[in-house]
Amino acid sequence: MRSYFLLLMLFISGSAFSTSKTDSLFDQLKYELNHKSVYDHHKAVTIQKLKKTLHLISKNNFEGQFNVCIKLYDEYKSYQYDSAYVYAIKLQDLSRALKDKSKENYSKIKLGFILLSSGMFKETFDNLNGINTHSLDDSVKIEYYSLMTRAYYDVASYDDDSHYAPFYKNEANKYIDSAIALSKPNSYNKIYLTGFKKIKNGMLHESSIDFTNLLEHHKLTMHEYAIVASTLSNIYLNTNNSEQSINLLIRATISDIKSSTKETVALFWLAGLLYKSGDIKNAYVYLQQALVDAEFYGARQRKIQIGTLLPIVASDKLNYIETEKSRFLIYLGSVTALTILVIWFSILLFKQLKKLKIKEKIIDDKNIQLEKSNELLTEGTKIKEDYIGYFFNVISGYILQLEKLKRSIDTKLNIKKYDDIQIIVDKINIKKERDTLFYTFDHVFIKIFPNFITEFNALFKKEDQIWPKENEVLTTDLRIFALIRMGITDTETIAKILEYSEKTIYVYKMRIKAKALTHGDDFEHHIMAIKAVDTLNTSK
Repeated sequence: MRSYFLLLMLFISGSAFSTSKTDSLFDQLKYELNHKSVYDHHKAVTIQKLKKTLHLISKNNFEGQFNVCIKLYDEYKSYQYDSAYVYAIKLQDLSRALKDKSKENYSKIKLGFILLSSGMFKETFDNLNGINTHSLDDSVKIEYYSLMTRAYYDVASYDDDSHYAPFYKNEANKYIDSAIALSKPNSYNKIYLTGFKKIKNGMLHESSIDFTNLLEHHKLTMHEYAIVASTLSNIYLNTNNSEQSINLLIRATISDIKSSTKETVALFWLAGLLYKSGDIKNAYVYLQQALVDAEFYGARQRKIQIGTLLPIVASDKLNYIETEKSRFLIYLGSVTALTILVIWFSILLFKQLKKLKIKEKIIDDKNIQLEKSNELLTEGTKIKEDYIGYFFNVISGYILQLEKLKRSIDTKLNIKKYDDIQIIVDKINIKKERDTLFYTFDHVFIKIFPNFITEFNALFKKEDQIWPKENEVLTTDLRIFALIRMGITDTETIAKILEYSEKTIYVYKMRIKAKALTHGDDFEHHIMAIKAVDTLNTSK
């Protein structure tokens, strides 16, 4: 395949989508993505009710079973391929039991839809071959002709050559003409199919009028709205109206989420446009979500399309990391940069500990009110305060060393003893200071989170668990996620603290996450859920 959808999104010259209207739509999309499980739950409840209804129908009541199975198929057809396939086959079995050829052909059309949605072109044509349209009602004929139209257009796009593609496109035009002819005037099918044919034959402006008419003057279901908005977005994409295109794709994606539609292209197209505009972070997030939907549904073709774009986005992310790494190495090349790094590191720790101090103060205030019934908690809080005080002493020590170093250098400069300055600088053992800092951090962290190593390893199979050696408190892998548990989640910050490149930290994290029993954001949610246990409470 020549990556039709990828090329469709990458040939447009991108610009940043920063209007207030677009920003508002992005906020709404973020909200809906966070509530995606709610809509999926409603879908699951509906399906479960239908299954209970089917279970109550007599085994000899083939007609009743057929009617419920159609409803179950409709719930599954854009939600989950495997289940939709099961009920499509069941529809065929029931139609044969009823000895109803019309229903059997109708069932084949239903099966053909999900086969095509899953990217199985040959199987689609094999399944639809031999259907006698004369036995079908007009509404079913429209469904059949529309499905054949989509199949031939998709194959033409897939081949994208000068020999086979024109033939498939011509066949698609014949089928869509038949569907249009049977559709009622001013109906959804009539307007959509007419506009869709215009798109496929290069009449973009004329087709945009049809789809705008549908969006503005017709009452559409959420699924129909998503289809029309995505299609109209495609038109704007080809006419360099990027902002309108992105807005329509966001609306289409929101509609797909609300209708629990997993067989969709809107989110994939949206990710492609964001990547082209330079928003690699969000593009990568949306691509991952699109891949989750495609895998959930079982859409082979869609997974291939997403897999084509993902490496490109990942490559750009790596290039960005490499650029930052080069700048960082240059920055570390001078003594002044090293001094600034030490000061910056101290300030960062100060800010982090200050945040912890504020949280501890809140706990202290609560403990004053509950002092009689929560003495153990108060004692635990005091221990944590001592840890924070210890870190403040360490930071103060660094500041005093820097002040002493500055005075010494100023003195040597005033008396022009330049060689002595080099001796002073040579005495600075940054590695020793960093090792001391790691040693201190490890011990204090384990005191605050004594169960961290055990609970961390509970997230892995036994052979993949990470345990410190006898002379270690935390390994580098454990220290990375200890920093994350402390609230330092930025890869760049972790890399600077541990004196690694951002790419190395990224590889460490990805390698560890790949071995975990839970994947994606769930893994870090488990890390953040590891509780701090007071030493006194533990001992008692």
